[in-house]
Amino acid sequence: MKDTKFSIKEVDIGLAADLGTLQRFPRVVGNESWTRELAFTGRYFSEREALEKGFVSYVFGTKEEAVKQATEIAGVIASKSPIAVYGTKALLDYSRDHSIREGLEYTQLWNSIYLQTSVRS
Repeated sequence: MKDTKFSIKEVDIGLAADLGTLQRFPRVVGNESWTRELAFTGRYFSEREALEKGFVSYVFGTKEEAVKQATEIAGVIASKSPIAVYGTKALLDYSRDHSIREGLEYTQLWNSIYLQTSVRS
């Protein structure tokens, strides 16, 4: 939403971010230098900057607009095979933290197991 502020704030209390932020954030945004700037300075960044850098997908003017869009997206996802959605989420999470080759091998294994199920859309 407009006027939202984000930060990697731990540096301001004398800590390094310790819940995976330093490991995941640069992979999510694909920008090591921007990540370092934020982690070293603890500065706030706006919803507009978050959108431009790929940290968020949308920025809405009101909560109602955000809820409407989220509900529409959730409806589309809910119309898909639950196993396909669950598998896609698991494979995206796994692949974020592994090499492309490892991700492909895990995908092959995952699909060979779950193609045996009877739940499909």
